[in-house]
Amino acid sequence: MSPNTRIVTWSQMDSPVGLLTLAATKDGLCHILFSKSGEPTIGLKVWLNKTFRSFQLEKNDSELLLYSEQLDRYFDQTIKEFDVPLDIYGTPFQKRVWKQLQSIPYGEVRSYKEVAEAIGIPKAVRAVGGANNRNPVSIIIPCHRVIGSNGSLVGYGGGLFIKEFLLTLEGYLPHED
Repeated sequence: MSPNTRIVTWSQMDSPVGLLTLAATKDGLCHILFSKSGEPTIGLKVWLNKTFRSFQLEKNDSELLLYSEQLDRYFDQTIKEFDVPLDIYGTPFQKRVWKQLQSIPYGEVRSYKEVAEAIGIPKAVRAVGGANNRNPVSIIIPCHRVIGSNGSLVGYGGGLFIKEFLLTLEGYLPHED
């Protein structure tokens, strides 16, 4: 194994939004994937190939327990903020957007325009949307809290039904009886 090879551990967890595949390096959680049926690591390997020159993927449920437990607590509504180490990869602009997303309080939303203004680049609305789309740790970096300027739920990597579920869970959208 090359000295530049990243060891990436992975695990899966059941959640109210379906099966989630979690991946982490020694430095923290690096990816959450909304898993489809079939081979669980296919989508993860595609992302890893784009992110790292060389990686070794190892299944390890116990090493990712911290992350799955916090996600379970979020879905159980016993926590509103995550306190886990992250090891995220992106451009400086993307990281700036993702940091701003983490400041959006639980149960609140911001428009893409408001996020662009908050990072000091008001004309970067589409670029903010692109950074949102490339968020590697959805839910923990709450890109689901970003909506269209007209209040519509637009775009979410896991699907709009998951975005709607998360916003309802957080109390932004009313629960349907």
